[in-house]
Parts: sequence; C-alpha cells; structure tokens
Amino acid sequence: MAPAQQQTPPVSKVGQDSPVSITSRRYDLDWLRIIAIVTLLFYHTGMIYVSWGWHIKSEEHSRPMELVMRWLHQWRMPLLFLISGAGTFFALQKRSLGVYAGERVRRLFIPLVFGMFVIVPPQIYIEWLFRGRFSGSYSEFYPEVFNFQPYRDGGTGGAFSWHHLWFVTYLFLFSLLSIPVFAWLKTASGQRFTTGFGRLIALPGGALGIIIVSILASQYALRPYFPDETHALVNDWAYFAENLLLFWFGYLLVSRQAFWSILTDQRRIFLLATLVFTVVMYGMNYWFTFDEIDTVFWLDFTYFTNRQCLMVASVLATVAYGYRYLNVSKPILPRLNEAVYPFYILHQTVIVLIGYAVLKRTNLGVYDGFLVVSLSTLVVCVATYLLLIKPFKVTRLLFGLK
Repeated sequence: MAPAQQQTPPVSKVGQDSPVSITSRRYDLDWLRIIAIVTLLFYHTGMIYVSWGWHIKSEEHSRPMELVMRWLHQWRMPLLFLISGAGTFFALQKRSLGVYAGERVRRLFIPLVFGMFVIVPPQIYIEWLFRGRFSGSYSEFYPEVFNFQPYRDGGTGGAFSWHHLWFVTYLFLFSLLSIPVFAWLKTASGQRFTTGFGRLIALPGGALGIIIVSILASQYALRPYFPDETHALVNDWAYFAENLLLFWFGYLLVSRQAFWSILTDQRRIFLLATLVFTVVMYGMNYWFTFDEIDTVFWLDFTYFTNRQCLMVASVLATVAYGYRYLNVSKPILPRLNEAVYPFYILHQTVIVLIGYAVLKRTNLGVYDGFLVVSLSTLVVCVATYLLLIKPFKVTRLLFGLK
C-alpha cells in the first residue's frame, strides 16, 4: 500500500501553506469514519452482554468483552468528533458559511427529527416490553411519543428521546456554534493563531500535550458540576465541551498540509503514549475496585486524568497511522462513505429489535448471541440501505444523503 506522503507531499515549513491551498481529499479520514461506525455496531451489541446498564440485557455477562469495550469507549466517539471537525474544514473549502449552515440543517437536523419520531421509538417500545412496563402493541405504544415526556435511563420517564442520535444532535450544534470560530480562523489574526498552533504541535509530542492540557482544563472546570456523560445536553456540559474541543482540534489539525506530516512523523510517540495510558487504566482496574476508585479522591483523579490522556493519545495515533497507511482511494470507498451515515442512524434500533428476539426466543450464550445479533444487524442494515434508502429521493433526504 502506498504511503500517504507519496500522494500529498509534505510542506517543508510549518505555516507555509494556507488553508485555501489544500485541495487533496483525505481518504484516510473516510476509511477511519467507516471503521469507527462499524465498530459501533459491535460495541452496542456488546452492551447487551456486559454488566453496564442498557436498553435490553442478557442475564449472562462477559468480563473479557467488558475489558475490550472499556478501552473502546475512550476511542470511538472522540475519534468520530475529531474526524467530523476535519471533514468540516474540507467542506468549507467549497462552501460559504451560509451554505454550510443550510447543509447542516439538511444533513443533520432533518435526520435527527426523523430519527426521533421514526427510528428511536421502536427501541423504547422494546425496552418497555423487556422491563415489563408495557404489554400492548406498537400501535398502542406509539402515541406515547407525542406526550413529549423525556426518556430516562432504565426505561423510566417518557418515550421521547434521541437515544444514539445524540451524536447527530451534538454534531449539529457544534457545526452551528462553530461558524464564528471558523470565520475568525480565516482572518489574518486567525491565520496567525493557526501558525502559532503549528509551532506548538511541531514540538515532540506537541499535539498530544496541547490537546490533553486543553481538554483536561475544560474537564477539571466542569466535571465537578456535570460529572456524568448523559448525552442529554442540558446536564452534559462537561462532555459537550470535551467533544467540542475535539471537533475544533480536528478542524485545525487538517487545516495545513504541513500539520499532516507533523502528526505522521510523531505517530510512534502517540502509539507509545497510548500503550502507557492503556497499561495504567487496566492496571488500576486490576488493583482497585470501581467503588474504591469512585470514593478515594486521588484514585478517582488519577483514573479520570489517565482516561482523558488515553482518549487523546489513541485518537491521535489512529489519525497519524491512518494518514500513513490508509490515505488511498479504492472504487468501493465512495459507496461505503455514503452508506455509513444511514447505517449509523439505523444500527442501534436494529440491534435492539434483533437482540430482544434472541434473548426471548433462544438459549444462545454470550458469544453465540453476540455473533448472531451483530452479524444479523449488519445484514439488515445493509439490505435496508440498498433496498429502501439509497434508491429513493425522500428516504435519501430523511437519512441525510445528498
């Protein structure tokens, strides 16, 4: 596989190139987006078979699966937000800010509204059935959505929610809230800021340090008031700020070609840091219970700080190695790139529907059940996209496709 540098030659000086000079498409970002979203399919299927709360649960749990998912939780969504920020930079090379805002409404807000009234309610219905809260048909359940009472964890509360589409909600808000930031970055002072940013990330481990410091500052300020990741916006401001920063850093890190080479050259630093932070996380999981970590301040502080560092290091390592090895176009890539967004919108609902049937009607164990649910979901989502979404203008609009 040809290395990325052969396709996009590095610029010799930090700050030498300007954003408007970048025309190369970053195929690696497309591949990484696809990989991350397919990983979500297996992650959310795994939620059925671990000890953490979710919409439907198996009585059997897998400790090894839980250990893998504990690491993936630090990596999957942060990577998607950083990639989304990078994609925003390329989108704005061809669009005015006004056109960009209109496109965000069409590609994010319309699918969000559609999802909240069509895609998400079956998940809540199945959860209510699973927990014995409801016993009627779906047609009897569906009017509950229009009471507009918010869903709460554990199937309590009402039937109005964005569930896994919280990512679409946050991305839509990030896109609109960031328009003044993107406009400023195109000004002379914004370009001076970007040049200064480039000098910092050119230092060994510079990108790792500046992103960790920025995110930790936001979290130390906000986590005492908003300690949990709720995905509910109104009480989730620490997590909101964390992902907004990742979105902005994604934009900055692709805004000059020189930065691409800097990250790639430092990929081993990011990988080593990822390994170190991973060892610390699993070491603490081995030596201390979560009750101890939660109740002893220095343990809680150390564990949280390490998790944030692991998040940044793993995402940077992924992007750096991705640019080195995945920045290649294949004939199938455009088709996969289009399909992956509807796949994301559909996948969790399909998992819950199939998972409920597997739990209620079979005696499959953890790993057999995991394979049946995840692979069946993959087939159903692909078939739904090919047969019902891709061919029709209305469904393309509702699922955010061009």
